[in-house]
Amino acid sequence: MTPPAPSTTATAAGPRLVEGRGELSRAVIDALRSGGSPTYTPGSVGRADPWGDDLQLALYLLYELHYRGFDGVDDEREWDPDLLRLRRELEDRFRHALRTELSDVPRSVEEAFAPLLVEPVDLSGSLSRHLETDGELWQLREYAALRSLYHLKEADPHAWVIPRLTGRAKAAMVAIEYDEFGAGRADRVHARLFAELMTDLGLDPTYGHYLDQGSAPLLATVNLMSLFGLHRALRGALVGHFACVEVTSSPGSRRLANAMRRCGAGPAAEHFYAEHVEADAVHEQIVRHEVIGGLLATEPELEADVAFGCAATVFLEDRLADHIRGAWDQGRSALRTPLPEH
Repeated sequence: MTPPAPSTTATAAGPRLVEGRGELSRAVIDALRSGGSPTYTPGSVGRADPWGDDLQLALYLLYELHYRGFDGVDDEREWDPDLLRLRRELEDRFRHALRTELSDVPRSVEEAFAPLLVEPVDLSGSLSRHLETDGELWQLREYAALRSLYHLKEADPHAWVIPRLTGRAKAAMVAIEYDEFGAGRADRVHARLFAELMTDLGLDPTYGHYLDQGSAPLLATVNLMSLFGLHRALRGALVGHFACVEVTSSPGSRRLANAMRRCGAGPAAEHFYAEHVEADAVHEQIVRHEVIGGLLATEPELEADVAFGCAATVFLEDRLADHIRGAWDQGRSALRTPLPEH
């Protein structure tokens, strides 16, 4: 079957809603479909697994109202007080779980980022290293399908921090985001480049298409940046997240570009990661010295938040990598439902 043409835009009405994975996500979906309020058992949020499919999907759906919305859902639901009340409950559960897991992380930027600035000697646990040396085309397709839930809106969550910064930090953040959004050229917007990668891999590049296949560990990585981005109080954590992504991107992108080349994925598939090798190496220096440096020069009290944002990113990315490798090592799909054969 011929894959659809590349597109980073949803249909005019937005992507379709998926089916729920438990009481909370079903409550959100039913509310969005009916136009009513979410109905769920009192105390159910507090009993929910903060890392599970039900809570993470419910949170993802509520966050997505601030991006593209959904087919058949009124745009006004973005600020529905009942949905926002539920979102806050879900966020509190998620944040508490993160704080519990990361209670002993460094509180200084130097300590948080120092391990990320040195290439590990042992890369045996690295997902990108596995794909570079031993990965198969079907695994690259699964990886791209999962990552599409972020990369098709790449840079959007981080843009929320711009009005919350000043001076050096704001100027540097805008400079990096300008590159992420194609430096004024629509054909170079990173989200579009990823859509073209997906087409090379025979995947559907429609925004939100693979939400049903996305497991809880993947949803949590996307929810983290939405959580940080939507709260001014968490601006330091969002800067820490953004810096962590930029610092770690270049080596991983180089390995993934090699993987795409070795497996014959196609020129656009290889180009997406090759583009990030050079761009993110430059961005790393700007984000560390100007975005973080500028932020802490004016708001030094946010240093622990920046460090926390970095630690939370590493923690959730490691959980996702463990999930994917665990599935592949057992010879099964890392998606909730396998992709059609290509």
